[in-house]
Amino acid sequence: MARGRLRIYLGAAPGVGKTYTMLQEGQRLRSLGTDVVVGLVEPHGRRPTAALAEGLETVPRRTVVHRGVSLTEMDLDAVLARRPQVALVDELAHTDVPGSRNAKRWQDVEELLDAGIDVVTTLNVQHLESLNDVVRQITGVTQHETLPDEVARRADQIELVDLLPETLRRRLVHGDVYPPDRIETALTHYFRVGNLTALRELALLWLADRVEEGLQRYRAEHGITAPWETRERILVGLTGGPEGETLIRRAARITARTPGSELLALHVVPGDGLVRTDPAALSHQRALVESLGGGYHQTTGEDIPEALLQFAQAENITQIVLGASRRGRFSLLLRAGVGQRTIHRSGPIDVHIVTHEAAAGASAPRPPRPIRGTGPVRYWSAIAGAALLLPLLTLVLTALRGTLGLPGALVLYMLAVVLTALVGGRLPALLTALAAALLTDYYFTPPPHSLKVERAVDIVALVVFFAAAWLVGTAAGVAARRTHQAMRATSEARALSRMAAAMMRGEALPTLLEQVRENFSFAAVSLLERDPEHGPEPRWYVVASAGARPPERPYDADVEARVDDRLTLAARGRGLSGDDRRILAACATQLGIAHTRGGLARGAAGAEPEEPGRPRAGALYLRPVDLDEALTAALDDLGPGGHSILLRLPERLPDVIADAALLARVLATLVADALRHSPPDAPPALTAEVEPDRVTVRITRVTADDTAGAPAGREGEGSALRLSRDLVEAMGGTVEDTTDGAPSVTITLPTSAPRPGPQG
Repeated sequence: MARGRLRIYLGAAPGVGKTYTMLQEGQRLRSLGTDVVVGLVEPHGRRPTAALAEGLETVPRRTVVHRGVSLTEMDLDAVLARRPQVALVDELAHTDVPGSRNAKRWQDVEELLDAGIDVVTTLNVQHLESLNDVVRQITGVTQHETLPDEVARRADQIELVDLLPETLRRRLVHGDVYPPDRIETALTHYFRVGNLTALRELALLWLADRVEEGLQRYRAEHGITAPWETRERILVGLTGGPEGETLIRRAARITARTPGSELLALHVVPGDGLVRTDPAALSHQRALVESLGGGYHQTTGEDIPEALLQFAQAENITQIVLGASRRGRFSLLLRAGVGQRTIHRSGPIDVHIVTHEAAAGASAPRPPRPIRGTGPVRYWSAIAGAALLLPLLTLVLTALRGTLGLPGALVLYMLAVVLTALVGGRLPALLTALAAALLTDYYFTPPPHSLKVERAVDIVALVVFFAAAWLVGTAAGVAARRTHQAMRATSEARALSRMAAAMMRGEALPTLLEQVRENFSFAAVSLLERDPEHGPEPRWYVVASAGARPPERPYDADVEARVDDRLTLAARGRGLSGDDRRILAACATQLGIAHTRGGLARGAAGAEPEEPGRPRAGALYLRPVDLDEALTAALDDLGPGGHSILLRLPERLPDVIADAALLARVLATLVADALRHSPPDAPPALTAEVEPDRVTVRITRVTADDTAGAPAGREGEGSALRLSRDLVEAMGGTVEDTTDGAPSVTITLPTSAPRPGPQG
């Protein structure tokens, strides 16, 4: 007898529609004439799910008494005796009632499959045994009902039933998942956006791995070694050098342009185990890769291109991003660089060679760098001056050879060296000293017009002259460096003092950012904040910005300076030197302090609403905001309370123009106040009405005529109302207080056309 086929509908969380989809499939098969029965379905009180089971034959459950309690389970023997073509069995990871033939429902399903019966079932990703620890870290809940991964791996078909976290939370708010008394607790605990996003990614990745296993198995069975571009996989090769960040961002931009693509980074460790790179630089680059949603890997190999390509073939890489070689042209003539050797062997894999500031091609045409602190103008001025002064001085000294002699020539040449050192620093001085020594030897030591020196005293004189010139040049170089450091410290102090002065004046963040933009000649700057609950794939919000087309994500920027784990200063328009990056980092720290102080000031305004003043519009970030998301965020802020909230919302709510954080705060403040002054048996109601150009949200509570402490309640309500009115009016809306009949507060905000999704 042929074994039955197993189909699993996999979901990230309860309520995404797994059981509903399973019943839809059962109805479809039934309409095609297939013999389908319901072995067991758990609708969990969801009326649409229960209605979909109507018309399908259901095998009666068996009753099991455990510790004096009657429980029902799937009647496995009855389903086997019925022998349908397809059995619908819900919740594959369920634990059977003690005393049943099998301990787990998946073992019941195995018996059905062995009997040749096809089974359609459901499974949540958090019940997979291999993910149990990860799920506990994410949600804080230990799953006691688990399923061995191998059972799911053996399924003939696994189909993902997926919902956006925001959509699932909206279904929860509308009462489509749990009864009203469980909604608030679910929203503030298991069904937080971060939890759902992480669980969703686990489900997607686990299923993607199963698809990848099938693909790799097929390629191995058919001897296929060339990469198949089923999805773009971009590999960036890292050496730990200064070009690493440039390469990572370039690879991230390539990845971002192709939906479904994947970013990986690889560092090849030499086979001898010797460390030839800065571990701190590699650690920073690894953190950058992971912050952009990529994966970091290391491998060992003597031949770097070979190690790169072996990894690329094993991981089905389609594109490789490498930096231009830092080696000089002469060195490249002796042996081709890693990029050229990789291109030569890459076959169908595309290889991108990205130029950068440290590349040999960018620096080869340039002469030696000037000493730090002298600057290129003074450096080349010193070289040019020495090139003119030495020939002229030599002509004069040659004419006066009989009068001055060798000592006089050395003294005047020393003067030329000192002048060159004062202008250009150590290296021009050393070059001038070497040229002067050769000229002295050629023209003023016997035999003349020859570099041969006959007298020992002349050799001593030339050596002493060169040593003295070297000491003078070194002293000038040290003085130039110290002058440079003093200038840099002064520049940094001025920039930070201007920033501190602006902060003391209470300037808004956009004004501070405009100051940073002007100081560093950027085209645009943004202070970005990462949503900590958005899961492994970061979501960024623009806290404030200045300039045209400010970057909305760190990898859209040319320069970034991290403030902390959540805040990043991103700038577009030009690169910066190491010293300028240090000053920018200091400014970013000041901006982070300003942002934190602004949050504390808003919190103080909430704690002491009697203080005058209201938020400045310049400190707001007005944009289209999903009102459903703002409502669920407000319920999150309230935490698990002792009251229920009656929600009466239309099926779809348009976006409103507001500051998302402030709107959630207003809603949480007013709902908390209504809860605080409502009797336990009469919860407040929150309703919304949609009009052509605005949305009205009304929070209504039952009158508390017979409730003690009514005056205090009214006073508290007035404080909350004053604060909310200030905030809403700053966002361009209105707040009205109605005391006739049931007390209510009405918020009106302008609408916007719904956007496809939040900006990064």
